[in-house]
Amino acid sequence: MIRRKIFITLLFILVLASGCNYKNNGDSMEPKNKVESKKVDPIEESIKKMTLEEKIGQLIFVGIDDTVISEKSKELINKYKVGGIILFKRNIVDSEQTIKLMNSLKNENSKNPVPLFLGIDQEGGKVSRIPEEFIVTPTGREIGSTNDKDFAFKIGSILGKQVSYLGLNLDFAPVLDIYSNAKNTVIGDRAFGKDENVVSNISTEVIKGINSQNIIPVVKHFPGHGDTVVDSHVGLPKIDHDYERLNNFELVPFKRAIENNIDMLMVGHILLTKVDSENPATMSKTIISDILRGDLGFKGVVITDDMVMGAIVENYSIEDASIKSIQSGSDIVLIGHGYETVVKVVDNLRKAVHDGNISEERVNESVYRILKVKDKYNLNNNNTLSDVNRIKDINNELNNTLKEVR
Repeated sequence: MIRRKIFITLLFILVLASGCNYKNNGDSMEPKNKVESKKVDPIEESIKKMTLEEKIGQLIFVGIDDTVISEKSKELINKYKVGGIILFKRNIVDSEQTIKLMNSLKNENSKNPVPLFLGIDQEGGKVSRIPEEFIVTPTGREIGSTNDKDFAFKIGSILGKQVSYLGLNLDFAPVLDIYSNAKNTVIGDRAFGKDENVVSNISTEVIKGINSQNIIPVVKHFPGHGDTVVDSHVGLPKIDHDYERLNNFELVPFKRAIENNIDMLMVGHILLTKVDSENPATMSKTIISDILRGDLGFKGVVITDDMVMGAIVENYSIEDASIKSIQSGSDIVLIGHGYETVVKVVDNLRKAVHDGNISEERVNESVYRILKVKDKYNLNNNNTLSDVNRIKDINNELNNTLKEVR
């Protein structure tokens, strides 16, 4: 009997000893000292597998010169691993040719690990790059003058359908600039109006409309190109407003877009003399990192306006400006034309990383944001099919939408 009691006591102690290493988690028992496995981030894992050349390529968005894929275009994709291609009027003959060009670019890029951004400036009005088979949507001013959110959404949706039909996945629109200077010719009727609240309300709906077609809207031109006289295509515009004025006026539509989780934003070539007297916005750490990312909390992709515009080439070397832009917080530099220029920029960015002027960690930050957007929109290299009846449907939808407000 005594031996039996001793045996039961020892057994009880052993059970307690083994139990003390476990915690009760609902109905299960888990070791207290179990190390929780870290959740794997697929984007981080993808970046680890990329070469430096592939990473730097993602920071470059280029224009090409032809209506069919050329050897230089193939080299930009295969050798320099560019992350995005923008179409201009020079690349477009008609819808069938444009779709063939897009499919050729996608097929060429299928050897690379990351799909391409394929973009176009399709705002409507005078900034319309799509083939003439499509009816052009109204100007920003016409849309804003209705102050009709439903109408603005429908126009945004039609813009998205036009862009999507051609096999593109990104639209450099809408303009969030406020038309506050009557001498401003570069913005003019591209803006939705003169009032910050109207511009905010209408642009928000256009953004949602474009987005509804799984097209990436890129809002522009941060921190506001509406109160300029100089055209940044020709020279460097200067604005003398202080931060308080900007925050209460020019930045209002951008803040609304950021609150609505916009994925991409274009920074303009504008010198804000009372905010950063030395650097245009595209090269300013104060404007991109401190204000846009810090104060406004923007976590998406920042792309520059075209670096071959007069505002840059008349004042800086594109290579140096591109490096400074990335150092200041931009994710992508846009180079609208010039194969040799693209090559120089890529080579200089690579050298900047090797020399320690840009850390690879800094490059990885931008690549992460870029891949996150590409993954969100499920970008791929699948071919697009042509269907002329679809163009008729889109045109009919636009005509019916215009009848509702006219």
